[in-house]
Amino acid sequence: MTGKDCRQTAAYQGFEQGPIRPPSEAGSLLIRITRNCPWNRCTFCPVYKDREFSLRPVAHVLEDIDRVTRYIAEIRRSAAGSAKVYPDDITRLRTMDGQTDHTALNAALHWAANGMRSIFLQDANSLIIKPERLLTIVRHLKGCFPWIERITSYARSHTVARIRDDHLRLLAEAGLSRIHIGMESGSDKVLARVHKGVDKKTHILAGQKIKRAGMELSEYIMPGLGGRELSLDHARESADALNQINPDFIRLRSLAIPDQVELYQQYQRGEFQKLGDVETARELVVFLESLDGITSTLASDHILNLFEDVQGTYPRDKEKMVAIVKGFLVMEPEERMIYQVGRRMGLFRGTSDMADAVKRRHVETACVRAGISPDTVDGAIDEMMKRFV
Repeated sequence: MTGKDCRQTAAYQGFEQGPIRPPSEAGSLLIRITRNCPWNRCTFCPVYKDREFSLRPVAHVLEDIDRVTRYIAEIRRSAAGSAKVYPDDITRLRTMDGQTDHTALNAALHWAANGMRSIFLQDANSLIIKPERLLTIVRHLKGCFPWIERITSYARSHTVARIRDDHLRLLAEAGLSRIHIGMESGSDKVLARVHKGVDKKTHILAGQKIKRAGMELSEYIMPGLGGRELSLDHARESADALNQINPDFIRLRSLAIPDQVELYQQYQRGEFQKLGDVETARELVVFLESLDGITSTLASDHILNLFEDVQGTYPRDKEKMVAIVKGFLVMEPEERMIYQVGRRMGLFRGTSDMADAVKRRHVETACVRAGISPDTVDGAIDEMMKRFV
């Protein structure tokens, strides 16, 4: 087993939460099963660097769940009459049973405010623990919160490919209902270059195993990850892998390169040529047009993406999504610049938002103040995007 198993080495220190979760799990209860990432070598990822991977003892995870369960029971009781939780209720909850676990209480309050419908298992690859341990955790969650609609987790394709099909089916039957996999690319050349630790064949195998087990599958693709040299290979091979999997969701996460990652050093040395927004849009057109024979829903639910409104279900919405990106590509350079900056300022979701005169003036003023022109916009966008990584 990769990483340090701390079953016998540490006393329980209270409820834990990891650093990230998918945007689609913003309202979920976060339950930490493992700490950090067992692979942690991807050249583009800054999240878990210099942090040791370890497995949390199952008993500690169950105690986390039990603490939230007690808080949720009190929150539901307090809100029964008014459907609201008042400051006096929160003060009482903070000292309930003589304990003060603010992290657990805050997690419970956040979850209650978001409807208590979903739970996300952290950190980067929860399926790396033994299936029987994960079954214990999932079954305990369903026993404590029988009303929940889904339990989800990140997983690596390399890990899923090694899990027996019958174990995956048992996990699905117990309530593990959606897996998020960072495919990033279906190109073996790109995957090797960014040290992803997996190949296209394994991505396809893992995706198909998840689908056969009866779980929903969310695959993440990173436009721009191939750079200028491998852009077309990245687009076409990624689409081909997804066509063979037919995941429930395809989620776009455009490449940004923060200063602290290895890919940035390669970029600085000229070993990696980063795409600008126009080049990335051209790559995206190839990718969207190459997706075929699937019924996946494509989502662009992150500020790093140039087009938040490129979303829909295949094959019905394919032409609409392609048309949005092509519409950007035929704009005049000045218009493209205004959209690019407005999007990364968070003012525009799609090119149609440029019709809002107030928002447009705000963007134009920002461009003038920052000295941004069509010739310099890509550099400005690079700096803006680092804030969101």
